[in-house]
Order: sequence, then structure tokens, then C-alpha cells
Amino acid sequence: MAYNLIVILGPTASGKTRMAARLARDLGSEVISADSRQVYRGMDIGTGKDLADYVVDGVRVPFHLIDIVDPDHEFSVFEFQRRFAGCFSGISARGTIPILAGGTGLYIESVLRRFRMLPVPENAELRSELEGLGMDDLCRRLIELNPRIHNTTDLGSKERVLRAIEIARYRIDHPGEDVALPELRPLVFGIRHDRAALRRRITERLRKRLDEGMVEEVRRLHDAGLSWEALERFGLEYRYVSRYLRGRISYGEMFGTLEIRIGQFAKRQDTWFRGMEKRGVGIVWVRGDDYEGLRAKVRDLAGL
Repeated sequence: MAYNLIVILGPTASGKTRMAARLARDLGSEVISADSRQVYRGMDIGTGKDLADYVVDGVRVPFHLIDIVDPDHEFSVFEFQRRFAGCFSGISARGTIPILAGGTGLYIESVLRRFRMLPVPENAELRSELEGLGMDDLCRRLIELNPRIHNTTDLGSKERVLRAIEIARYRIDHPGEDVALPELRPLVFGIRHDRAALRRRITERLRKRLDEGMVEEVRRLHDAGLSWEALERFGLEYRYVSRYLRGRISYGEMFGTLEIRIGQFAKRQDTWFRGMEKRGVGIVWVRGDDYEGLRAKVRDLAGL
């Protein structure tokens, strides 16, 4: 099989970025980030951009889809697909195999399994028509429009069901408007640590981020105009640091809660990746920081 994409995925704090950058340096390649928060400018420490990882042996490895929009921009899976397609085409045209690396499973799976995503506007007329229906009727309406729902969490709340119906209706009325994704032949690697080791890495990285000024970063973002409510939506670090800054929790409570919640998040990421395997995405698992093991597998499987 002639692979045209290498994917390196893993949970938070697994070291996937460093592994991807080293591989890109060895192959003369470029990295496409698959991280739903690192797209935002000014959100550096809390999102774990670790841009120093992209400097390998004194050489800066090219990377994409980092620092591309402001925090007030609503970045979507659709936009990720569109931007990924552009990056993939450009890197491929330069004669190298792109490396997609990150931990946002939905982003990665959306391109590997070619999810059809659309920039669907709100349909006020449709919402008015559905307003008086209960959950059972709404769920039936959704299933009638889309019998093959790939994300059953759409049925979790009335607002989500309404949005899912809106999207399904739009797809029927606007065929062919989705992103033209390239044909991918991916070689997918997963970075694995045992649970105790990953917990230690999470704690160490959390301490490092706080020492580097994560609290000050959140304060600066708020002072620049991001509301506390908006910061809460940007994920765990921004949520609990903003609560600390508002005096709702102590520094110790912030640290302890983040330590637990980030560990739980890493477990959910791993569950998503396992689900990807069940849904047909083959993943070759590599132990921890074993870069030489990864490099050998790339050589054996792809001849690179």
C-alpha cells in the first residue's frame, strides 16, 4: 500500500507532538496539527502548544493549523476539514508525506472517515415549526431525516436534537456542499503509556504550565476582552484558572481539580481512539517515548 498520510495520535501529555516533529524532521515532512484549541492565537500555555517541540536538532519543523484564528472565532469540524484539505494538498505537492498529529479524535476521524460536515446556518422557520414537539417526536423526526446517525449523542438534549434536525434538513436541501476531502491512504500510529506513567506526566506538565505563567495568560485574555463565560468554554485549564482568578476556588483546589479532570479527559481521549479502531481505523500502537520504535515501524510499513 502506498501511504500518503502518516497520523500520530494520543491523549494529552503523551508526547505525540515531539514524536511527530522528530519524524517530520527525519522525513523532510511537515506537521498538520489536529488540536481543537491550538488553532487560537494568544492561547498558548493553557492549550499546550509547546512550540519548542517543533525545533529538532536546531531545525524548525514546519507546522500548520496552529495560531490561525482569534479566540472569538468559532472554529468548527467543517473548518478543520477544509483547512486540512488545503494543507494536505500543499504539502503533498511539495513531494513529501504530511504528518497529521494531535489528540482531538473527532477532527482526526472526520478526515480519515470522511465525515460530511456543513456550515449550516440556523433555520428560524424550521425551529418555529418544531418548537412545540417533545423529545420523542423530535428524535423520530431526526431519524426519519437521517437513519444513519453516526453520533448518537445528538439525542442527549432538545437543543442538540433541534440542531441535528437542522443539519439533516440542510444536507437534503443542499447536496454536494460538503468539503472535497482528498483520498487518503493513512498509516496511523497511537502513542501509549501505562496509566500511572501518564498520570505522572500530566502532573508534571501541569506544574510546568503554571510555572510558565498559565494563570497570567488567562488573566491577560480576560483583560483583552474575553468574558469569564467564554474562557470557561475553552476547556479545563481555562475553566478552572478563571474560577481561581474570580476567587471561587483556592490555588490548591484549582491544581487538584485540574490534575483529576485532565486525567479523566485523557481517558476519554483513549476511549475515542479505541472506538475509532472498532469503527474501522487501524492503529499501530507505539510505547511511550519510544521514537526509535516508531521510526522502525514507519520504515518497515511504509518504506520511508
